[in-house]
Amino acid sequence: MTAESIRAIAFYLPQFHPIPENDAWWGKGFTEWSNVVKAKPLFRGHYQPHLPADLGFYDLRLPETREAQADLAKQFGIYGFCYYHYWFNGKQLLERPFNEVLSSGEPNFPFCLCWANENWSRAWDGGESMLLMEQSYSEEDDRNHIRALANAFLDDRYIRVGGKPVFLVYRPSLLPNPERTASIWREEALRLGVGDIFLCKVESIKEERFDAAKIGFDAAIEFQPDTLHLGPPLKSSRLWQLARKVGLTKRYYADQYIYDYPTLVKTMLKQPRASYKRFPSVFPSWDNSPRRNVRATIIRNSTPQLYQQWLQHVLETFEPPTAEENLVFITAWNEWAEGNHLEPCQKWGRAYLEATKAAFDLSGNSAAEKAFLETVP
Repeated sequence: MTAESIRAIAFYLPQFHPIPENDAWWGKGFTEWSNVVKAKPLFRGHYQPHLPADLGFYDLRLPETREAQADLAKQFGIYGFCYYHYWFNGKQLLERPFNEVLSSGEPNFPFCLCWANENWSRAWDGGESMLLMEQSYSEEDDRNHIRALANAFLDDRYIRVGGKPVFLVYRPSLLPNPERTASIWREEALRLGVGDIFLCKVESIKEERFDAAKIGFDAAIEFQPDTLHLGPPLKSSRLWQLARKVGLTKRYYADQYIYDYPTLVKTMLKQPRASYKRFPSVFPSWDNSPRRNVRATIIRNSTPQLYQQWLQHVLETFEPPTAEENLVFITAWNEWAEGNHLEPCQKWGRAYLEATKAAFDLSGNSAAEKAFLETVP
C-alpha cells in the first residue's frame, strides 16, 4: 500500500487547560502538565519526566497553540486529529478546545471525535472505584448526544468515509445495548441532515476483538498498546524473581508492570491481518507512571527507529477495504502523562515526527522495507 493513499490520524488529548471540575478534584490550576512535571525516574535508565520541547507547556485555550500543533502535524505527514470527547449524560468536560476549533474554523486541519465513554476516577483507569464522574446511558441520551454532535459532523473538516462522518466509541462494551444505540444514532443523524455516520468500535485495553458489524458498527480500530500482545511483564520472569529474592531489585521497579518495546514491535510485525474490517494503529512510546505511583504500565526501550519500522510495515501491508477506508491511527499526538506523544520532547526532539515522515516517504520501497525488517531485534 502506498503512503499517499493512507490517512494517518493521531489521537488528541484536550486536558491541557484548567476546568472547574479538575480544580475541585485535583487542586486549583490542575492540567495534564501537573502530572507530567512531578514524574521521576523509578529505576536506572527510566526516561522520566517527559518534558515538552518545541511547543512548551502550552494552554489549549490559546488558538496560537492549536494552530502550531496542526502546522507541525501537517509538516510530518499526519492527516488529522481524533479528539477525545467527554460526554456524561449531557454534561461535557474538556470541551473548550474542540468547541473553539469548531466555532472559529481554525486550524484548517481534518478532525474526528472519539467518545471516551469511561467513568472518571481518581485511579485514572475508567473503573468504578473512587469515582469522580460516572457514565449513565439511556435512549434519550443517545438522541441528545447526536444532536449535540451534529454541527461537528457537518463541518467541512470532519473526517469522512464514503461521505459519512467517522465517530469512534472507546468502550462500546459499556453501552447497555450498542446495537440499539447505533440504530438511534443513525436515525437521529439522518433526521438532522447529517446523513449516515461511520461508527467505529475501538479495541481498547478492556475490549473484546470481533467484527464491529455484530453490534451495528462499521469498523473496528486496533488500539495500541495492545495488551493481548504485551507478553508477561518483566517481573514475572525467572531471572527477575531470582534477583528479587537476593535483593538486587528496587521496590519501585517491582511495583510496576514493565514491558519491552522492541519485543512488542517484533510481535506485532508477525500478527496476521484481522479477519474483519479493522484499521491498524501504532504508538511511539508508553509510560503512565506520572499518573500512578504503583502498578503503572511502562514500555521501555522505545526508539524513533523502532517506531518507524513498525509504522512503515503497517503502511506497506495495510489493505484498505475501499479507497476511503484508508485510516491508520497513531496513539497519540499529546498524551504526555502516559509518555505517549509525537509532539517534540526534550530527549528526542522531533525524532518521532521525523520517523513518521520517513515511514511515509519509504513506504512503497520494498527494498527499504526488507532492510528495515531485518534490523528488528
